[in-house]
Parts: sequence; structure tokens; C-alpha cells
Amino acid sequence: MCGGAFGFNLPMFKNLPLFIGLRYTRSKRREGFVAFISGFSLCAMALGVMALIVVLSVMNGFDREIKDRLLRVVPHVTVVRPEGFSAEDIASLQSQILADTSVRAVVPVVQSFAMLSVDTEQAGISLQGIDPQWPTLALLKENMISGHIEKLSPGDFGIVLGSQIARRLNVFVGDRIQVTMPEVTVTPAGVFPRIKLLRVSGIFEVGAQVDGSVAFIHQHDARKLLRLGGNFQGIQLKLADAYEADQWVDLHGETLLPGLNWHTWTNSMATLFQAMRMEKVVVSLLLSVIIAVAAFNIVASLVLMVADKRNDIAVVRTLGATSGLIVRIFVVQGMAVGTMGIFIGVLLGCLIASFVGDIVSLVESFTGLYVFDPSVYLISALPSRILPTDIVMVVSSAFIINFLATLYPAWRAGQVLPAEALRYDH
Repeated sequence: MCGGAFGFNLPMFKNLPLFIGLRYTRSKRREGFVAFISGFSLCAMALGVMALIVVLSVMNGFDREIKDRLLRVVPHVTVVRPEGFSAEDIASLQSQILADTSVRAVVPVVQSFAMLSVDTEQAGISLQGIDPQWPTLALLKENMISGHIEKLSPGDFGIVLGSQIARRLNVFVGDRIQVTMPEVTVTPAGVFPRIKLLRVSGIFEVGAQVDGSVAFIHQHDARKLLRLGGNFQGIQLKLADAYEADQWVDLHGETLLPGLNWHTWTNSMATLFQAMRMEKVVVSLLLSVIIAVAAFNIVASLVLMVADKRNDIAVVRTLGATSGLIVRIFVVQGMAVGTMGIFIGVLLGCLIASFVGDIVSLVESFTGLYVFDPSVYLISALPSRILPTDIVMVVSSAFIINFLATLYPAWRAGQVLPAEALRYDH
């Protein structure tokens, strides 16, 4: 009777506990699903950051490995003069240049482009003169796979080929090979190309571009082929730190020999290094898709959270919270998930990158399969080099993507109107 007087329908309160229980269960399910999406987002972000750091570190390791191998053969700094340098000029320059402790050796330059041919096979190369007494020969000796470069003698006209050239021409140590110089001989009978038969004295393998483009002969024979007499074309410098070649030229080049063009190994191999840099950029962009997927997951989890917390947002708004405060709350929520994933990814990425060679070796020992077969490849372990700049780039990109991913859901949360949200709350 009292219930009817006050407008209460007493029978409906019998189902109130069941109604509350069902609503609580649905709420817990929604929260569990949102938590699952958030955890998935965290794992995806960590995986993306980890993969980027590991792959970039391995690419840096290969980059360093190739450069170290190249620098055993390629001169660090080169300068040539049209009229050439006499032996006295080079001796005078040596005394000046070697006063700088950053320079290890100064050697003369004798080089030219030429064409090698055997039967129907041909190959264009850079023919360089070398002397067993020059200090740069020690670097090349470490990479000989057949023959002995120190046995080159003047007048013997022996030649040391890169492994790729030898395979292309199908020649071995002791074989004869024809070299055609880029000059002609004028005789009463006509104009003839300058051709000389050389004997293969050795084969080297550096594991880089020079294996297919460079060959060496004794500097005395090279000067005779090029008709230089007692002169040399220029000088080459071997530095203590080859990576400072450009800085050394900027500081000393114009002072020592003004008006001449100095060339460094970074200039001569610019195409190769540009291709390697482009490859690194492309791989980074492709692997960044994983971080983008994690960002979409963060968007999805925040959108679901906004939908699940509409009533709570409305209550907070009625208590005086501004739209900007709600936006900041959800931005912080999304950034917290992403930041944790980035931190875990950096930690795992640096750890794996530091021991990737050991990890690959362990897997090879268990499976019996080799990533780099020593009989095929010049390296037997996976190289790795962690650069702080790469880590900063990966972390910064991940933070920016994560922040942008939180903006739309946070803006939607800030647009929730208390009256509309509470109108349908039962």
C-alpha cells in the first residue's frame, strides 16, 4: 500500500540483484577485452621497436664489415697531378705529410683503366701499380686466396686479379691474359691499340666491389705500360683512421698541394654507400609498419575505453572537469601503454643486437644449418653494431606515432556531453 502511494512497483525490485549482476558482468567483460587490446598494443609496440633496432644494428654491422674490407685495398686519400710527380717530389712530400701522426703511409699512384680479355671473355678494370716494398701491400696480402702478391717483380708483367674478375674470365694462377690499354700506338702501318700479355700471379678476395673491378701489377710495369718514365701520377695516403679522410683533406689538402683535386675513398665508393643507405632507409620504413599496427591497436583500445567509460566521463564532467582535462587523461593513458612498449622494445632490441652473432651460432649448432656457410661467404658470423643515433631515431618515431594515435580517441572522449551520456544510463 505504501509502495503504491509513493509510486514504487515492488515486484520489479525482485530482479534488481540479477540486473546489477548482469550489468557488472558485462562491464567486467568489456574491461577485460579493453585490457586485452591494450596488452596486445603494448606487445606490438615492443616487437616493432625491437625488430627495428635489431635489423638496423645488423645492417650497421654489415656496413662496417664491407667498409673495413674495402679499406684494405682502396686508398684512403688520393691526389693526382697532370704533369705527375717525380721520385724527388714524392720524397719531399712524404717528409711533410708523415710529420702528421694521423698519416700512416704515403705511396705513389700509378693507375689506369684497362680491358682484360681471354678468348671471348672480357672485363673492364682499374689497373693499379703496386710494389712489394710499399707498406700498403701488407693489407692486400691478408686477402690473397691464391698465389703470392709479394712475388711481383719488375719486368715479369705479372698481374693479381680480384676473385670476381678471375671467375668471369675463367683464369687461374699461371694463365696468360691480354690487357688492352686505353691508348693507341701510331705506326706507319696505321693506328693500333696497345696490347700486352700478362701472367696471372695471384687472386685476392676482399668480399666487396673491388673484387670485380681492380687488378694489380708491379708499379715498374705499370709505368712502362702507361709511358710515364720515372714519374708517378700522384700519391696515396693511408690514414690511422680512414673515417676521418674527408676532414683530413679539408684541413691539409689545400695547404700541401693547392689547386689540386683530392679524392677520398668515400668519393670513389659513393654509389655503393648511397645504395646501402637507401637500403637501410627502405628497410626502416617497411619495419615501421609494425609500429603503425601497434598505433592502430592503441586507437582501438582507447576508442573502446571511451565507449565503456562514457558514464564515468559524464559524471566527472558534472563535477567540474573540463573537456581539455578529459583529453589529457586519455592521451596520458595511451602514451603510458606505448611508452611501456617502447621501453621493453629498446631493452630487448639492444640485448638481442648485442648477442645476435652468438644467438645465430647457437641456433646453427642445434640445427646444423648455417646462415653463412664459411665455404661460400667471407664472414661466418652475423655482424652487429648498435648506433645511439639509430636508437634515438627509432624511439622518437615510435613516440610521435604513439602520440598521434591517442589524439582522436582522446578528442572523442572530450566531446562526451554529460546530459546525453547520463540520459540513457539505467
